[in-house]
Amino acid sequence: MIDKWITEIKQHPQIDKIGMILIHNGIVRATSKNGRSVKEMYLSYDAQRLGDIVQKIQKREGIYEVRVWINKGRLKIGDDIMKVLVAGRFRTEVLPALEELVKRIKNEVVHEEEII
Repeated sequence: MIDKWITEIKQHPQIDKIGMILIHNGIVRATSKNGRSVKEMYLSYDAQRLGDIVQKIQKREGIYEVRVWINKGRLKIGDDIMKVLVAGRFRTEVLPALEELVKRIKNEVVHEEEII
């Protein structure tokens, strides 16, 4: 998926303005944020809210492409939770956009239930 996204972005009509592609690949880990052991996770998400957030990030100055894929259902340790890509002009525009996008997905879009 990531390779496909990068190939598609390199065909973008404004590729001459794109200087950076950043990718986040979140995976299920064996410990929760508070240190408890986790066997697996159940994940769901709000697709409408995700679409709204992606649209806002994509409208930012210097951002040319945003892609997001979120897994759902019962996930095991090492499974992908989400893949996020932001392509844009400069590091000073792309880094904050990716950081905000991932943070908002985690806080506003996904619902994670850890199975201990």
